[in-house]
Amino acid sequence: MTDTRRRVKVYTLNEDRQWDDRGTGHVSSGYVDRLKGMSLLVRAESDGEWRAQGRGHDPGDHNFLQDTLIVWSEGENYDLALSFQEKAGCDEIWEKICQVQGKDPSVDITQDLVDESEEERFEDMSSPGLELPSCELSRLEEIAEVVASSLPSPLRREKLALSLENEGYIKKLLELFHVCEDLENIEGLHHLYEIIKGIFLLNRTALFEVMFSEDCIMDIIGCLEYDPSLSVQRKHREFLTKTAKFKEVIPISDPELKQKIHQTYRVQYIQDVVLPTPSVFEENMLSTLHSFIFFNKVEIVGMLQVSFLPSQHLAADLRTSTNPGVCDSFHVNFLKEFCAFSQTLQPQNRDAFFKTLSNMGILPALEVILGMDDTQVRSAATDIFSYLVEYNPSMVREFVMQESQQNDDDILLINLIIEHMICDTDPELGGAVQLTGLLRTLVDPDNMLATTSKTEKTEFLGFFYKHCMHVLTAPLLANTTEEKPSKDDFQTAQLLALILELLTFCVEHHTYHIKNYIINKDILRRVLVLMSSSHSFLALCALRFMRKIVGLKDEFYNRYIVKSFLFEPVVKAFLNNGSRYNLLNSAIIEIFEYVRVEDIKSLTAHIIENYWKALEDVDYVQTFKGLKLRYDQQRERQDNPKLDSMRSILRNHRYRRDARSIEDEEEMWFNNDEDDLEDGDPMVLPSDKIKNSDDLMDPISKFMERKKLTFNVARNELEHGLFSQGFQI
Repeated sequence: MTDTRRRVKVYTLNEDRQWDDRGTGHVSSGYVDRLKGMSLLVRAESDGEWRAQGRGHDPGDHNFLQDTLIVWSEGENYDLALSFQEKAGCDEIWEKICQVQGKDPSVDITQDLVDESEEERFEDMSSPGLELPSCELSRLEEIAEVVASSLPSPLRREKLALSLENEGYIKKLLELFHVCEDLENIEGLHHLYEIIKGIFLLNRTALFEVMFSEDCIMDIIGCLEYDPSLSVQRKHREFLTKTAKFKEVIPISDPELKQKIHQTYRVQYIQDVVLPTPSVFEENMLSTLHSFIFFNKVEIVGMLQVSFLPSQHLAADLRTSTNPGVCDSFHVNFLKEFCAFSQTLQPQNRDAFFKTLSNMGILPALEVILGMDDTQVRSAATDIFSYLVEYNPSMVREFVMQESQQNDDDILLINLIIEHMICDTDPELGGAVQLTGLLRTLVDPDNMLATTSKTEKTEFLGFFYKHCMHVLTAPLLANTTEEKPSKDDFQTAQLLALILELLTFCVEHHTYHIKNYIINKDILRRVLVLMSSSHSFLALCALRFMRKIVGLKDEFYNRYIVKSFLFEPVVKAFLNNGSRYNLLNSAIIEIFEYVRVEDIKSLTAHIIENYWKALEDVDYVQTFKGLKLRYDQQRERQDNPKLDSMRSILRNHRYRRDARSIEDEEEMWFNNDEDDLEDGDPMVLPSDKIKNSDDLMDPISKFMERKKLTFNVARNELEHGLFSQGFQI
């Protein structure tokens, strides 16, 4: 029996740093003359040939263990790995490797962390840090090599960081930076770039505290200007000192807060602009830098909240300012950035922050700003409004309902939002998309509160449909006065699609409010005008709106559709689409299929009685023939309710017979040709036919004659006048 403990897969690392599977075999350990030492040997299962001979036992090899995997290096560019079938076999071989190397098997890495030539420099690995070269101009290259060689090893990174902290090494390096700049020593500046970049990758908060201090941070940025891979020096310090300007929108008297703001801006600049894009391997090495920025922002927001009390005039300034080009721009951008920083706070602190903004009167201030002409200021105000809606939509709803008692509809905050959505000048309507999302959040009943004294849903939706819905639907109604859209350019189509998405959301989540509005304003008829748009996405939005209404299976909606012949534009679009097999074709067929499957009787009758002649030749799907069959069954039951009652009796097997008789008759029944039976016809067993023939034959024959006569009359009517509303094919 094969020993599965020693069964392994052999892998080698190729030039692209990918592992190649070299086959499966069994590993053993032994002395190899050619290699002059103990080695790991793998004999292939397939042909018995040697798949690998590795000097994994040599002390200088880079060995490490991971579960059922042993990996080692036999040269600078030749790595091997053994993947064991069983962990027991892996542990057994690992113990032999450690025994030869004189290492502890409980340690997963046997690689020596330092070269023998460096032993005197770094001494015992238990020492608190590395002995760094003296900080001199002539030894910058050596320092850069030490930093670079320490990065691959977690232990050496730790020891290097300790040495840099304890010896004040960073400040000494920055002194050399000034010397190199004064001497225009480009080679030295390139070494300093590599050293400082390597210190960033050590990922140590204590080092960042030193590097980002007031007296060091600009020199750190200066070192990072001399990237050896670039032919021209970057001018980061010039930008930060001459171009970037700090403006105090509110007076900041706390010097610590001011210093923290400066520091955070510069560190963010280092992360986003100065440092090169980290590789896959370096990305996690900058996690502490991200955390440093994050916690700085938390501190800034906390300090500003404390300082906010004397700045209660901020919102008042926004409401009364007459110079939107200067003062308002500063104020609004300050608040926008403040709100962005607040997302880093803990929930309880974030609640306190937004309550402070609310108490300051931020919503009335935003109402004033949104009425200004400056698009950048309005955009920033929209971002602030989105933070408020996301934080507490109920607070916003309460405000707009209160102001409706004092102001006209035209200047209500929510109507200003709708107007900005409608008037967005961006060709891609980026702002309109954002505002549509905010409106959806505000009208979403799922985030509305209900208390014993009042229901927010009832109150707000009543307010919205009375004061705001006419503003939202105005572009739709203005563009659908004729049989085709009066404006059908791309931007108008995009806007109407956004409005339809919001109306579709209302149909799904609101009840009688949207139903009354649609029926009273004849909204569905107007929406279906867009089925003739040249933009397919808009036609699909219109169809989706109708599909959502049909999907409710509400007889009020169904009667409205039937009375107004609202399937007519859908059928027209289907016929105009012709034989094209596209999304519009599938979507239209799906709505008819839904009516058939759900057996919506009023719509089935309406479709067949008015549009069957146009649809009866469509045979690549069975949807329309299935609708016709449903319709015929309905008419049959309506014309002969007594027969329908009898069929129910027969289906329920009211007539009882002995078991053997039932079995014999069922056998005869299933031997008959089932193709003669239509869907919906009763399955009457032979004995039932015999026993009840006298009672059933007479009414059945009369019914069939009556059905044939009715069908011929209906067909003649359809041929002479297909659509009662002037519909033409």
